[in-house]
Amino acid sequence: MGQATFDDFLKLDIRVGEVIKADFFAKAKHPAFKLWVDFGEEIGTKKSSAQITELYSREDLVGKQVLGVVNFPPRQVADFMSEVLILGIYSQKGVVLIKPEQSVRKGDKLG
Repeated sequence: MGQATFDDFLKLDIRVGEVIKADFFAKAKHPAFKLWVDFGEEIGTKKSSAQITELYSREDLVGKQVLGVVNFPPRQVADFMSEVLILGIYSQKGVVLIKPEQSVRKGDKLG
């Protein structure tokens, strides 16, 4: 794997959002949820497909703050357009979402 530069990191726009809706994504190749995430007034609500069903239920997700890359191009996943990449860690038990340690304002930027 090649090394990334600091300038590469600065190209990513990583923001805090709040999951406002989560549905099971039946048409995905691997078990996943369709998420609607509110990133605040500047960015608005964006959709994401997330393979996080091992450790989370729909009820667990709604109201949870998450980090997402908001400046990747949209990606078609089955019949759903995923607009942001929600960040998580691949653990032995499944994907663990990355979230702020304390509650912060929607749209706040990682930096």
